[in-house]
Amino acid sequence: MPIYEYECNQCDKTLEVSQSIKDAPLSTCPDCGQPVRKLISASSFLLKGGGWYADGYTHAKDNAKTPADSKPAPPPCRGGSGSCAHCPASS
Repeated sequence: MPIYEYECNQCDKTLEVSQSIKDAPLSTCPDCGQPVRKLISASSFLLKGGGWYADGYTHAKDNAKTPADSKPAPPPCRGGSGSCAHCPASS
């Protein structure tokens, strides 16, 4: 069962509650009876080893250029006769 964290603003207590996804969220602090709010905590899910994530996604992400690193592509050549030295696409 997943563990959810709640925080009570009245008594400054952080609670960890093991609940089913089907269970209603905790609404009051068991110590003082005041309202609690659900916290979003870091997941313990971690991808290790090979597989689609390590072999495919990370390499594509590492090789991708950021907009600051890349320069705009030259306009496509429209063809024509003679030298293309004056064409912006030739540089």
